[in-house]
Amino acid sequence: MATIKDVARLANVGPATASRVVSGKGSVSPATLERVKKAIEQLDYRPSHAARSLLSGSSKMIGVYIPALKGAFFAPILSAIDMVLREVGLNTVIAFGSGAGDGRRQAIDGIEFLLERGCDGIIVMTGALSDEDILAFVKKESRMVVMNQHLNGIPDQCFAIDHRRGGMLAARAFLEHGHRRIAVIQGPSTSPDNVERVDGFLSELAANGIDVSAVWMTESDFTTEGGRDGARELLASGYKFTALFCANDEMAAGAISHFHVSGIAVPRDVSVVGYDDTPLAEFLAPPLTTVHIPWREVVISAVNALLNHCYQLRRPVERRFPISMTCRDSLAKAPDLGAADA
Repeated sequence: MATIKDVARLANVGPATASRVVSGKGSVSPATLERVKKAIEQLDYRPSHAARSLLSGSSKMIGVYIPALKGAFFAPILSAIDMVLREVGLNTVIAFGSGAGDGRRQAIDGIEFLLERGCDGIIVMTGALSDEDILAFVKKESRMVVMNQHLNGIPDQCFAIDHRRGGMLAARAFLEHGHRRIAVIQGPSTSPDNVERVDGFLSELAANGIDVSAVWMTESDFTTEGGRDGARELLASGYKFTALFCANDEMAAGAISHFHVSGIAVPRDVSVVGYDDTPLAEFLAPPLTTVHIPWREVVISAVNALLNHCYQLRRPVERRFPISMTCRDSLAKAPDLGAADA
């Protein structure tokens, strides 16, 4: 494969002159320009990605860190990121949690990997890093945006959701359908957004006279398997309930599946509400009522803000992301448990 030195040798110019022609930066005489272009054509020269980066001062790559490359949640987010970047001729480099160490260590290693690859900017979406961790990275590389987390030190680079309100809306949906015996399968207690949505859910129940200390709860891991295991634990507990709130749609899918094989009909016997409104929710049986988080709008605004910072563009950026309920068939009026259990 031809190199820039081969082009310079054939055109009888120095490598620096050949580089100026390739990059389009700097002036050369018309005769020299013609010789270099002919040499490029004759050698079928194509600069490597590294060479193009050195010549242009830009890698044309945006790095993305997410905790896992699996499940129904992150696929639409990555698809939206890639769509925006391709619109402006950029490429996506993805790093995700893998290898040794806990979630924090994996996140630090993943972001370091993106920095070492020379990405023009970085998008971070993980609950494994503290505010101090992220601010330390921003000191190294200011061209960074953070999704699903708010940091006071860099508010313009953060695109967060009011998950507390999301949890409150889920609780109201149950209450409006007459449910007062409610169970919860929450995500990891180490996940700040999980804590916010569950706090919002419980505070709304308490505000409506429900003793939240008596609400059955278990912690799981945001996976379908975790939802299945949580539902199994719930049924084994003997707790009488008419409604189940799952802190994401994947756990709701796992719970509904276990209810089905256990002979419990949704929503006849038990209503189920999820969270996020991922594409999965619409195609469950029954289709899942869930808290709608406008993730696509969050992603587009975050990416646009990063592009504006990295490439001096003027793409639109929103800062407010309304949350709502998507009502489907998994939520119905509460069945009568009898006077003793009301």
